[in-house]
Amino acid sequence: MCRILVALLSLAFAWSVADAAEPQSLRSYHAIAGREDAWAGGARMIPIHTPSGDFRVWVKRIGNNPRIKLLLLHGGPGATHEYFEAFDSFLPAEGIEYYYYDQLGSAYSDQPDDMAPLLDVDRFVEEVEQVRTALGLGRENFYLLGHSWGGILAIEYALKYPQHLKGVVISNMMSSIPAYNRYANEVLMPEMDPEALAQIKKMEAEKRYDEPAYEELLMPHYERHVLRRPAAEWPEPVLRSFAKINKKVYVPMQGPSELGASGLLLEWDRTEDLAKIDVPALVIGAQYDTMDPEFKRMMADKLPKGEYLHLPNGSHMSMYDDQQAYFSGLVAWMRKVDTAAKQP
Repeated sequence: MCRILVALLSLAFAWSVADAAEPQSLRSYHAIAGREDAWAGGARMIPIHTPSGDFRVWVKRIGNNPRIKLLLLHGGPGATHEYFEAFDSFLPAEGIEYYYYDQLGSAYSDQPDDMAPLLDVDRFVEEVEQVRTALGLGRENFYLLGHSWGGILAIEYALKYPQHLKGVVISNMMSSIPAYNRYANEVLMPEMDPEALAQIKKMEAEKRYDEPAYEELLMPHYERHVLRRPAAEWPEPVLRSFAKINKKVYVPMQGPSELGASGLLLEWDRTEDLAKIDVPALVIGAQYDTMDPEFKRMMADKLPKGEYLHLPNGSHMSMYDDQQAYFSGLVAWMRKVDTAAKQP
């Protein structure tokens, strides 16, 4: 019994020493003393200057890590940060500081009446840069993760402002909308019920995509390629986020659905420019995504410091339907980049 007690005391002492030496202990992770946003629980409205005037966007910080700060760029365009709430189940335990952010026109941020002049990729990039500056993020700690449309923003930001990035994550997004549309036409549409597909195309031609029947026709495709669960089982943060999609942003830029793109992004293609992104980069692809996983593997090969994370059970929302693989891969990659950055 005495030996057991000594062993337990030794183990407890070792844990206490390790905890004291570890900069991201639970206490230090949640420490907010001295942080500008402490009084508001990490939430703040950041002023944004645009060609159409000045607005504000909503950002919320979770955690406290001087070396790993992750800014999340949601999809849509025009969705919200809310579907990222799955990150709360994983990143706090890893001591990673991360930021929710609603882009202009989305949910908690300002929603200008006239969004049309603001629907420009370059303008959104400048918005991200203004958010980065306000948050004080820089090369020593700034990771950027863009999912879906947010992946387009992440690519464009990395091309224009690589000097500020420690690492970039392109999650569930191809670097070419024309290639995305080919994949939708040649691979995804042939899987669908021909009568349903014909009716979807008819309703799109007639601009009847606000009708409930349009979403009902698309739902089998969404349950296979957007989030691989029956819609009745989709997680509440996803439903909440999708319910708030600003169609003044989404439809003009993306088109009426996730079955390919037909909006202002129609000709967007940065595949040949990926070689210019000389910062650590992770491309995340999923077997059942709306986006071609093999194309994303090729993207990782084109990136000078690229890596590819394949999720065999995931779809477009793979942070939900292949959750363990998504987060273990993401965290391991950020840790590796951080370790490499510490080397002289």
